[in-house]
Amino acid sequence: MSVVSTVESRGPGSAAHCSPPQSLYQRLTKLMTRELCVTLALGQVLSLLVCAIGLTSKYLAQDFTAHTPLFQSFLNYILLFLVYTTTLAVRQGEGNLLAILKQRWWKYMILGLIDIEANYLVLKAYQYTTIASVQLLDCVGVPVVLLLSLSCLLVRYKAAHVGGAGVCLLGVGCMVGADILLGQQQGLDEQKMFGDLLVLGGASLYGISNVGQEFIVKNHSRVEYLGMMGLFGSFLCGIQLAIMEHKELLKVHWDWQIGLLYVAFSGLMFGLYSLMPVVMKRTSATSVNLSLLTADLYSYFCGLFLFHYKFSGLYLLSYFTILLGLVLYSSSSTYVAQDPRVYKQLRSTGSIQLNPDWPHLSQLHADRPPPSCQLHTEWPTPGLEPCVTYSSLGPQPRDQLPVLLS
Repeated sequence: MSVVSTVESRGPGSAAHCSPPQSLYQRLTKLMTRELCVTLALGQVLSLLVCAIGLTSKYLAQDFTAHTPLFQSFLNYILLFLVYTTTLAVRQGEGNLLAILKQRWWKYMILGLIDIEANYLVLKAYQYTTIASVQLLDCVGVPVVLLLSLSCLLVRYKAAHVGGAGVCLLGVGCMVGADILLGQQQGLDEQKMFGDLLVLGGASLYGISNVGQEFIVKNHSRVEYLGMMGLFGSFLCGIQLAIMEHKELLKVHWDWQIGLLYVAFSGLMFGLYSLMPVVMKRTSATSVNLSLLTADLYSYFCGLFLFHYKFSGLYLLSYFTILLGLVLYSSSSTYVAQDPRVYKQLRSTGSIQLNPDWPHLSQLHADRPPPSCQLHTEWPTPGLEPCVTYSSLGPQPRDQLPVLLS
């Protein structure tokens, strides 16, 4: 069951009496709810998966000289196709594979192409630069997601969100300082600079892909998104693989070790793709990208044992600073209008007239709203923007969110 709630402004005289001041422990207890703890934990699971994917990619590219980023992505898309695309194929009704393709096939083709190129650029970068640089420069995706969420998804941020994102980036800066002090950043030769540019391009494309993913999982379903990625991803990536990478595949010296790395990479990528929409539905693309900032720290902790990195307390400080930023960001809900046409109509008229052509809104009737939601057409306070906030208590079979307007 999904819950859609609104945030109301309360004036100074709204409370009958002033409540006594709360202690710091009471405030922290009130802030660290079960939902927030679960959300933070799921974000760190994603970060650990990204760390493991980076390690396997590093071993494939640098230790076994297997320069096959497209083939690695192709294996993941094939798994998505076998699991999720076949699930869509056996569905009945509007959620069927053919029905989805008739309505919006070209949108998924564009989104699939963006996802393929993002994976290709980042995985290709492991041939030229270090794993630390790859996962550190991934933070470029955060401002991309923020801007796209603001402009395309109509998300309205509060001071807590801006402050939380700033604290997370401050933790990243602390991590960069630790790398410089310990001399773990390699020189800026031309090859490394080229790899860093590949990461920047891939991170920007990941930001676009993540915003599109958030829109789909909150307006359609997780299975639909993954099924379409499996279909178009395997098709388009297969074509690109045959054109660009067939010679590199012939150069790979196959043995059980490299085979195990490919299997591990495919399983980790499949787990990341399957879990990310779940976390995205609970939170947002911005929150997910902020959570992934800790992946570089997990790589560093693994490097202490695998690559004999030097230890510094600044890394621990960076880790807890990023977690603090995540808590601050997640402590407040964002404002978002689900459909831009609803948002514009409310801004101009102060009321809403339901149009049967609008997706999901055609199911709402002013005289008999469904039991799961209520329809309000009152303007809350002059000067305030209309807003809708999402929260979810768990998955549902047909992930169509009702709309509650205030």
